[in-house]
Amino acid sequence: MTASSTAQAQRTDVIAEARRRRTFAVISHPDAGKSTLTEALALHAHVISEAGAVHGKAGRRGVTSDWMEMERTRGISITSAALQFAYGDTVINLLDTPGHADFSEDTYRVLSAVDSAVMLLDAAKGLEPQTLKLFDVCRYRGIPVITFINKWDRPGREALELCDELTERIGLQPMPLTWPVGVAGHLRGVLDLTSGDLIRYQHTAGGATIAPEERLTPQQAAADLGDDWTQAAEEAELLQASGGEFDVARFFDATATPVLFGAAVRNFGVRHLLDLLVELAPRPTPRTDTDGATRALDAPFSAFVFKVQTGMDPAHRDQVAFARVCSGVFERGMVVTNASTGKPFATKYVQQVFGQQRATLDTAYPGDVIGLVNATALRVGDTLYTDKPPVRFPGLPNFAPAHFAVARPADLGRAKQFRKGVEQLGAEGVVQVLRSDRRGDAAPVFAAVGPMQFEVAAHRMETEFTSPIHLERLPYNAVRRLADTSQRPIVDNGRRSEVLTRVDGAELALFAEEMDLRLLLRAHPELVLESLVAEGN
Repeated sequence: MTASSTAQAQRTDVIAEARRRRTFAVISHPDAGKSTLTEALALHAHVISEAGAVHGKAGRRGVTSDWMEMERTRGISITSAALQFAYGDTVINLLDTPGHADFSEDTYRVLSAVDSAVMLLDAAKGLEPQTLKLFDVCRYRGIPVITFINKWDRPGREALELCDELTERIGLQPMPLTWPVGVAGHLRGVLDLTSGDLIRYQHTAGGATIAPEERLTPQQAAADLGDDWTQAAEEAELLQASGGEFDVARFFDATATPVLFGAAVRNFGVRHLLDLLVELAPRPTPRTDTDGATRALDAPFSAFVFKVQTGMDPAHRDQVAFARVCSGVFERGMVVTNASTGKPFATKYVQQVFGQQRATLDTAYPGDVIGLVNATALRVGDTLYTDKPPVRFPGLPNFAPAHFAVARPADLGRAKQFRKGVEQLGAEGVVQVLRSDRRGDAAPVFAAVGPMQFEVAAHRMETEFTSPIHLERLPYNAVRRLADTSQRPIVDNGRRSEVLTRVDGAELALFAEEMDLRLLLRAHPELVLESLVAEGN
C-alpha cells in the first residue's frame, strides 16, 4: 500500500469512528434528576450492574457521576462529570452537569464540548428558572435538545400543559415520541408513537436494576387500560396535529424538541432515550477555529480543554484536564502543542473517564472526551494540536462574578499549601482569583457567580490542600472591566470602589452599588468601563 493510500485509509477510519460517537450533556434545574438519569443510562448500557441513589440514604449507594464528598452528602451535583461507555456499536460520551445556578459557569463550558443535550423537566415543576437559562444557552449555541419529562411516577402536572409550556415560554415546538398513559403519579405505561404500541414497565426493588418491559398492541392496550389508553392516544394525536409531528430537520436546527416521558429513578423510559440518542443525536461535525476556518474531522489531531479537575483520586492528588477531541486520531504518548503557550505537551498519561473511575486510554477520535493526567500546564480554553498549520479554537467564557470575598489562611504556617490551593482553584474555575494592591498576594480575592462556590472552595482548601481558610465577604454588588488601565487611579481611590486584577490580566472595577458606578461616570465621563457578560479567554 502506498503512503497516499495509507493516509486515505486513516482518514476514512477517522470519519467512520466519528460517526459512532454521541457526545451529549444532561442538563436541568437542580433536583430534576440528572445524576439519577446518568446512572440509569449507564445501567441500560450494561456498564454498571446496579444504579445508585442521589440522596445517599443509609444502605444505598451514591451515584457514579457524583464523586465529591459534598455532592454525596448534599445530594446535588457540584461539578460536571464525564462518563464514556459503549452501547452496542456506539460510543457514548456523556457529561453530567451541575444544575444549581451557582455552578452555571461549569455547565456552560461543558455545553461547548457537546453536540446535543438532554434536558430534564420535573413533571410537577415544568420549566424552572435555571432550565430556562439552559434552554437559552442551547439555542444560542445551536445545540439540539431532547426533552425527557421525568418523575412521572409522582404526582405532577398534565402532559399537555407541560408541552404547551415549552411552546409558550421558550418557543420550542414539542414533538412527542412517547406519551404517558395514566396521570402523573399513576403511570400505567407509555404510548410509543412510532409503533402505536403500549410499553408497560415492571417495578424492581428500589429501581436498582433494569425495569422489565412488556409491549402490548393498541387493541390489547385498549382492552386492558380502557379510558386511560383512549385519553393518552387522543392527547398525543391532538399535539401532533397542532405541529408536533416529528421532523428531524427541526430537531437539528434547534427549533423543536423530541419529548419522552418516564421516571429515571425507576428506570422507566430510559431505554427509549438511550436508543433515541443512538439513532438521532448529531454525530461530531467539523469545528470552526478563531480564524473562521473549518477544521475537518480527518485533519491532524486537535482538541480543546473545557475542564480541569484535581482531587478525583485522593491517593494521588493528580490533576486531570478534560479535552474534547475535534479532529484526527489521538494516540497516547503523542506530543502535542499547546496553542496558548506554543509549548509541547507530552501525553504519556491519558485516561478514559467514568465518573471517578479511570482506565488507561490508547486512542480516541472526534467526539471523544479524554482525561489528560498530571496536566498542570493546561488551562481551561487551551487548544492542543499536532502538525502544521497551528490551530486555535475560540476560548471559553468567564462570567461576570456577583460575589466577592477575601481569602486568608487560617494557619499561617501552611502558606505554601494555601498558595498552591488558591492557584489550583483558579485554574479549575471553581472561583475566579483576583489580586489587589491593597491586600497583596497573601490575601487574594475570590470572585464567584454564586455564593455556594465559596463553600466548595473552602471545603476543598481544607480537605484537599490541608489549608483551612477564612473568607471575609466584600460589599461589592456591581462589576465592570476597566478598558484603559491608565484610568485605574480614578476608580481605585475610595472605600466604595476598587480595582482588582484577574489572573488573565483583566482589571475589574468593583463598586458597592450601581449608584456609585453611575456617580463616578458622571464625574469622569472619560472613564471607559465595559460590561462583563461572557468573555472568551
